[in-house]
Amino acid sequence: MLLAEVVDVSQLVGGTRSRKQKTELLAGLIARSTEPGVLVALLAGEPRQGKIGVGYAAAYGARVEPASQPNVTIAEVDAWMDELAGLGGAGSSAIRNETITGLFARCTEPEQTYLRSVLTGEVRQGALEGVVVEAIARAFHIDADLVRRAIMLGGSLPSAADAAHQAGADALEAFRIEVLRPVRPMLASTAADPLEAIRGMSIVDWKLDGARIQVHRLGEEVRIFTRNLNDITARLPGVVDAMLELPVESLIADGEALMVGADGRPGRFGDTMSQFGADELREAAALSPFLFDLLYLDGEDLLETPITARLQRLHAIVPDEMRIPMTITDDPCIAQAVLDAAVAAGHEGIMVKDADSTYLAGKRGTAWKKIKPVHTLDLVILAAEWGHGRRTGWLSNLHLGARDGDEFVMLGKTFKGMTDEMLAWQTERLKEIEDRRTKQTVYVRPELVVEIAIDGVVRSPRYPAGMALRFARVKGYRPDKPASEVDTIETVRAIFER
Repeated sequence: MLLAEVVDVSQLVGGTRSRKQKTELLAGLIARSTEPGVLVALLAGEPRQGKIGVGYAAAYGARVEPASQPNVTIAEVDAWMDELAGLGGAGSSAIRNETITGLFARCTEPEQTYLRSVLTGEVRQGALEGVVVEAIARAFHIDADLVRRAIMLGGSLPSAADAAHQAGADALEAFRIEVLRPVRPMLASTAADPLEAIRGMSIVDWKLDGARIQVHRLGEEVRIFTRNLNDITARLPGVVDAMLELPVESLIADGEALMVGADGRPGRFGDTMSQFGADELREAAALSPFLFDLLYLDGEDLLETPITARLQRLHAIVPDEMRIPMTITDDPCIAQAVLDAAVAAGHEGIMVKDADSTYLAGKRGTAWKKIKPVHTLDLVILAAEWGHGRRTGWLSNLHLGARDGDEFVMLGKTFKGMTDEMLAWQTERLKEIEDRRTKQTVYVRPELVVEIAIDGVVRSPRYPAGMALRFARVKGYRPDKPASEVDTIETVRAIFER
């Protein structure tokens, strides 16, 4: 299959808001493909190889005259990404740039644009995973829930698509939980407070501000995976040693890795995450494991077992110092007290889990709800980037700044929390205060104030103040407020210090 076919369908998908039409377009493409695994990875904007070491500068720095006619296949693109993923060591940067330029020289201009968006994680044509799952099901005449289950247990869209292509529903039904093969983690929705979250008997956990890990052990072999299913075993020797101390033969456990100080208080989220840097392997001996769920134990699949029973098994094999504090209650007032205690101890908030819930791998449902204090800041817009896909023609990704004396310091970007009406309005308003522009970005006079909700502030060398907003999203505009009254860098730093 030619890459041009993928680009053409991607543009059509991005041009419609109809989920049904998106699904039909993608299903038709998948049904025609002989390499559906490669195809769905490209459609979802997530290369089959994972991170391949190509950043924004390399992807957009490769400027070469485009080909006049399409001739590159998706199999060639996949092999090219294999080559890029295998590069490393001295001189690899030059080889990487040469490799990128070589393929781009064979691509048309739309193909070059699409590959750049895949490499930089900016594919926003509307082919989100849920739509691709439905398209796989339709392409191979299989129930969508069966596809979802296979993805949960097999860990990827490509593996499920290839299995469905080769042997249909029978191949997907054969997927089982398997030690040393990562399972997609269960995810939580958000609740405003314990009163909203508590619906009957619930498990209330502290929500640690660490790195989500999934730990597998089979005999003397241990593997540790991130929430994105990347293998980071070599970076966590201390966690490996702790798992080998447990009195089990095999297990799969869900948890957090967290930096803990001598005083027992958690370190900053940024310090924890710095141990997972992609540039080099680092021994993160300072990170401690905290387990909060059990998916598999000594030959028994626990995914369909209620969480209360899973926790009984967990508590029987894991010492107190490796478990997250937990309370069972149906009283929102008690849950609020747990929340207050978690925050006072330096943690992020709480998790409220239905006491009868099973482990819904890969899903974000209502059985788990997270509650954490939310900070809001009034910031000024410094620039905005043109949107992609259904946001084409709108200024979408906002550059946000806090006041530093008479200047403004950039702290991050966000394209989240905006309605179509807001996007249309802000596009026209930002063009009115435009100062200059590049192909992708419109820089504006610092006049427009926006209220931003954040989960916190993390250390970041990317921005001048050395800090960045965490999970920033737009709450609304503040036309009543001048830029001279936006929050200061000192206010932001105070949140960072807390």
